[in-house]
Amino acid sequence: ADTSPAFSSVAHTCRNVQFGWLIRNLHANGASFFFICIYLHIGRGLYYGSYLNKETWNVGVILLLTLMATAFVGYVLPWGQMSFWG
Repeated sequence: ADTSPAFSSVAHTCRNVQFGWLIRNLHANGASFFFICIYLHIGRGLYYGSYLNKETWNVGVILLLTLMATAFVGYVLPWGQMSFWG
């Protein structure tokens, strides 16, 4: 797949689509807020000892790994300079 138009597509959305910059910022900040909520949820589970139930622990770890993979793909997908060079 050709990834060269990915960055220009995001730039076009931000510059030429009405409120495109707002949509992109809401999406980025919403994703960050979602992960803050996830980490607060993990902290609450650790505080109250929810990890003692083995099924809860296993499902939580699987969900965390899935969310981390999703975050990685979302980080690399715009193919900007920051995601390209690290």
